[in-house]
Amino acid sequence: MREETEDFGNQQVVCVWVRDPRIQKNDFWHAYVDYEICLHTDSVCFTKKMSSVRRRYSEFVWLRQKLQANSLLMAQLPELPPKNPFFSMNNAQQISERMSGLQEFLKQILQSPLVLSDSCMHLFLQSDLSVSKIEACAAGRTRFSVTQAVRRCGLRRFHSEEDLQKVLGMCCDSDSDSSECRDPEPQIKDTEINKAESTAPLDLMGPGQEETVCCSSGST
Repeated sequence: MREETEDFGNQQVVCVWVRDPRIQKNDFWHAYVDYEICLHTDSVCFTKKMSSVRRRYSEFVWLRQKLQANSLLMAQLPELPPKNPFFSMNNAQQISERMSGLQEFLKQILQSPLVLSDSCMHLFLQSDLSVSKIEACAAGRTRFSVTQAVRRCGLRRFHSEEDLQKVLGMCCDSDSDSSECRDPEPQIKDTEINKAESTAPLDLMGPGQEETVCCSSGST
């Protein structure tokens, strides 16, 4: 979504993508799928205006629990895609549906000014810290601050501002009166997902196809 806000008389926009699922192997017997979270914003709520991190489903579960435990968040948060006991890393449709659900979750929570004030959320989206270190940093138990943790995280998804603007041009029509951005449907390939290699990308979408969501934010 993209809407007018009253802050400084300017639009404040947060664009978030959940993309590029990859299989990560802990050892021969244990593996999991993580996803890249790409974020671009001009919101004053964020220290970095562009970022890219990777998170797995269990970390999203942790984030929701932390945000819900915040005493300021009296309303019920949106749900995550449900945990599926039959979830398979070989099933492209299941992975794509989970990825879409995770993206929708982020889209909705980033519309809340209360969530935008939460340090754990910022560290989740814009740092490479583990969840235990996120908790420690947010509680002031680390040698570095939240802002320092965010700033030291490298940007991997976008190589330049020009590259980013090309992507944004495809997702958000700034001249449109509509409050919604175009969200192209992913093209699921029929190829079998290969999990023989660690960190193998799961090719769920055709070339140039990315799931994209834009949502508005405003500070209070």
